[in-house]
Amino acid sequence: MFFLNLLILVAGFAALIKGSDLFVDGSAALARNFRVPALIIGLTIVAMGTSAPELAVSTVAAIEGANEISVSNVLGSNLCNLLLVLGLSAVIRPIPVDKSVLKKDFPVSVVPTAALFLLTGGLCLLNGTLFQMNMSAEAGVVSRPIAFGLLAVFAVYMYSLFRSARKHRQDEAEQTDPAAGEKTYTNRKCALLIVIGLVLIIGGGQAVVYSAREIARALGMTETMIGLTVVALGTSLPELFTSVMATRKGETELAFGNVLGSNIFNLLLILGVSAAIKPVGVNAASVWDMLIVLVTTCFAWICSARGKRINRAEGIIMVVVYFATMVFAVVR
Repeated sequence: MFFLNLLILVAGFAALIKGSDLFVDGSAALARNFRVPALIIGLTIVAMGTSAPELAVSTVAAIEGANEISVSNVLGSNLCNLLLVLGLSAVIRPIPVDKSVLKKDFPVSVVPTAALFLLTGGLCLLNGTLFQMNMSAEAGVVSRPIAFGLLAVFAVYMYSLFRSARKHRQDEAEQTDPAAGEKTYTNRKCALLIVIGLVLIIGGGQAVVYSAREIARALGMTETMIGLTVVALGTSLPELFTSVMATRKGETELAFGNVLGSNIFNLLLILGVSAAIKPVGVNAASVWDMLIVLVTTCFAWICSARGKRINRAEGIIMVVVYFATMVFAVVR
């Protein structure tokens, strides 16, 4: 059984690699066909596709009444996206940051996170009571009004993205010829590549999580340890492989849009839908995680604004900080 799980693990990683390759090619070609920036494709189609595992996990958890998983799933995924995925991408190739990202997309990620932090437990931290709480004690709740507020912000954000895409197409009245080496496909083939790639990414990710969990159990790891490591990283595998593959192919805008867009989808849409189904209790541990996500998002924002790019040194720092937060979570 151990070797069967090992075989499933290898097959899962192979599916992730091939799926991300097809997904990136289809998404990049679609951006060129519609004459919109790859960043916008990354913030919408790619981000929505790679966030599918988180959406499935959180929605099912909310329906089954275990919606505290929704918060930890969203926060764990966002932390992994910001530090590990973006960090590794920057290590492979420095990532230039568009001015519009600094003015619009980062604020949409930071401000709702800060508001959610204050509304669900941040005040407990400010008045000192959070330090006295057990980590599993409830510190606050994501109520339905907060959920509808998150969904409203998401709707406005998506509308602004589509407006930007339409304006960009109007500004580019003349179709430019693709650069040498760029792959061109029909829209139908782009859609097919995106769908096949997404199926392979999600299926491969599920295979990796299942097999890794069984291997971890066979090696004697506890369920808590498995949850903090295998499952947390597993739901972010689509973002990880897609962004790394996009960076290797030189599609850095697509990679950056995937990371930031996925975080915005997770926070506004996924948590919003989960809390709209049933209000989500937030324990003390999640409040600390929310603070870590807020600080790391601000750090990425500052790095991006300082040099209009995220360089390799900053990428290495992000990866190191990610593993440090994992150690902190395990010790906690």
